[in-house]
Amino acid sequence: MRELTHIPPPAGLRTPPLSYAVRTGDLLYISGIGPLNADNTVPEGFAAQMQIVLTTLDKVLTQAGADRRRLVKVNVLLTREQDVAEMNRLYAAWYGPGPYPARTTAVVKALPLPEFLLEIEGVAALG
Repeated sequence: MRELTHIPPPAGLRTPPLSYAVRTGDLLYISGIGPLNADNTVPEGFAAQMQIVLTTLDKVLTQAGADRRRLVKVNVLLTREQDVAEMNRLYAAWYGPGPYPARTTAVVKALPLPEFLLEIEGVAALG
């Protein structure tokens, strides 16, 4: 069995009973990241929440010795269908020119905190 390396949360973020990411071999599995600021508050508005999620995702990747270009699969969960176009715009601006990782986008009824408008999880190839 391969050894598992658990990546801790970025400094200051409260941690539910989970690892922010787990590395096994050359793969990094990133847990769903919600829009929590460093002071554990949730900003209002979709764009502000998306920015927090993407910034936190960058921090988790950096802690694992990777960056967004190493992502191979991303799952985006939204609570409002009306945010799909804005999510695509912000995601493309953050990631830069493709090719992009494989991605699933789903609109769900709710996320762990009622004020969350989105959550992003992913898999990165580190080797």
